Amino acid sequence: MYKLLLRPLFFLFDPEKIHHFTFALIKYTSKIPGIAAIFRSLYTMEHPKLERTLFGLTFKNPVGLAAGFDKNAVLYNELANFGFGFIEIGTVTPKAQEGNPKQRLFRLKDDKGIINRMGFNNEGLDAAIVQLKKNKGQLIIGGNIGKNTQTQPEDYTKDYLTCFNALHPFVDYFVLNVSCPNVGSHAKLNDKDYLLELIGAVQKANKTFEKQKPILLKIAPI
Repeated sequence: MYKLLLRPLFFLFDPEKIHHFTFALIKYTSKIPGIAAIFRSLYTMEHPKLERTLFGLTFKNPVGLAAGFDKNAVLYNELANFGFGFIEIGTVTPKAQEGNPKQRLFRLKDDKGIINRMGFNNEGLDAAIVQLKKNKGQLIIGGNIGKNTQTQPEDYTKDYLTCFNALHPFVDYFVLNVSCPNVGSHAKLNDKDYLLELIGAVQKANKTFEKQKPILLKIAPI
């Protein structure tokens, strides 16, 4: 049904608009009594052989949803019904920002791929926390964090620490995102000395909490 009907229809429209349309479709259909249970019966597969234990966390299965889809943590409870072993929200920045000018999402039909030039568009840290307080505890949630585009180099680490400290009670692990080439002023994020400084600062902050959270680093492909 998807390949024959839905995909040709969706491809008639701008991919970013279809992304938001799909979001709303999942959000509202999941409120219909019985629909969430149907999704779980169709897509959820639980078996001990699928479980993976990494970083001290036990994942139901190794298939997760990467950051960039549910940037503002508004759909993770509904997406949990589709069988994911974890969902990573974000990238979250301290302040809300629009991201790059539209059009910024492009389909590569022949390659079955997509080009993303979004630029860390998100509603900001406070909005993400409001949504994360609604967590039903159905699966592991990761927090992907970054800096605001307009932040000056001397304050990069401050941005990461702001997000880290505020999100710490609400996510199970963190990803420090230093890999976005379309945000601007990102050269420092690729510097080894700075990365050691950043990781050290975040690890120090992590130790101030009673329960420490795993910290991962997302770097750009070489």
